[in-house]
Amino acid sequence: MSGAARIEGHCLCGAVTIALENPAQLIEICQCDMCRRWAGSFYSAQTGESVRISGEGSATIYRSSEWAERAFCAHCGSNLWFRFLPTGGRSFSAGLFDAAAKHAIEKEIFVDERADWCRIEGDHPRQTGAEVIAEAEAAGFKFN
Repeated sequence: MSGAARIEGHCLCGAVTIALENPAQLIEICQCDMCRRWAGSFYSAQTGESVRISGEGSATIYRSSEWAERAFCAHCGSNLWFRFLPTGGRSFSAGLFDAAAKHAIEKEIFVDERADWCRIEGDHPRQTGAEVIAEAEAAGFKFN
């Protein structure tokens, strides 16, 4: 784990840069069908307490569902972030940050949708889609 108070990352071409203050030292992995299509395998989510984005005008936003949007760089196509619309919470593609390569996995979600070739080793929690949805609904989020 890096333990850094701040990490910085960027898309492939450098048009979008992201700085996260007090980044989480654990990465959440999403194995859902949408994330697999979007990321090519699974989505590795890096979060932090606050964010500063430079070059946000180069980001293209795509509303992927009633409750989420995803962003990518309009120039190089790098995946940038996922935003959960009910809370406004945003996570960033861990691959944007060199320091995130040292972070461990917090948990995998939607493991019932993962591709056979996306099995990740390690002793970390794994949740099915039904478990994730039930947890979110228990917290007050409504899905249609």
